[in-house]
Amino acid sequence: MRGAVFALAMPWIAGMPAGAQAQQHSLLGAGLPTVSLGGPCLPSGRAYLRARIQGAVRLDVDLRGPTLTCEGGARLDGSGIRIGFEGPVGRGEWRMRMVFGIDGAKEGRAGRELPTNLTVIFEGEKLLFATQGDGNCTVDRLTQQRIAAHGHPAHAYRIVAHGFCIAPANDLGGHRRILVTTFDFAGRADFNTG
Repeated sequence: MRGAVFALAMPWIAGMPAGAQAQQHSLLGAGLPTVSLGGPCLPSGRAYLRARIQGAVRLDVDLRGPTLTCEGGARLDGSGIRIGFEGPVGRGEWRMRMVFGIDGAKEGRAGRELPTNLTVIFEGEKLLFATQGDGNCTVDRLTQQRIAAHGHPAHAYRIVAHGFCIAPANDLGGHRRILVTTFDFAGRADFNTG
C-alpha cells in the first residue's frame, strides 16, 4: 500500500525543492503527505481554485484569498507544468490539495486541449484520488502572464486554466471514485532553474 501511495503522489512531489522532496518522501513512508504547499499564490487575491466534485465526495470548491496556497513549475522531465493548490473545504474540517500535471504546457505559452493528470488529497480524511494518466482530464484553455512584481523570480507566471475530466479518479484501494466534472484555477508557476 505504501508503494501505491508513493507512486500516486509523485506527480505532486515532482518539481519541489530538494529539501521539501526529502521531507515529503519521509512523510509518504508513514502515510499521506501532510506538509503544506509553499505559501500564498498571488498578491491581491488574484489566485483561485474552483471545481465541482461528484461521486464518493460531493463538493463544490471555491477557494481564494489568504487561505489558498499554491506552487507550481515545470515537471522534472520537462514534459509540461505541475501546479498544486491547497485550502480548507467543506465547513473547514478538511484540507484539500489538488495537483494538476498538464502535459505539453511550456513556459510562457498559451495552450489548448492539453492532457492533464489530476491528484486530489483530502488530508483530514486521509483520502487520495488519482486519475492515473493524462487521458482522463483536459485543460481546454490555458494562458500565462509574466509576473513582474518585486520579490518574484524572473521566470514567474500567473497561470489561468479551465478544464474538465471525462473519467473518474480512483482511491488507492480502487473502492471509491470521484469525478471532477469541471475546474478553473489561477495560480503561480516558477520556472527558475537555478
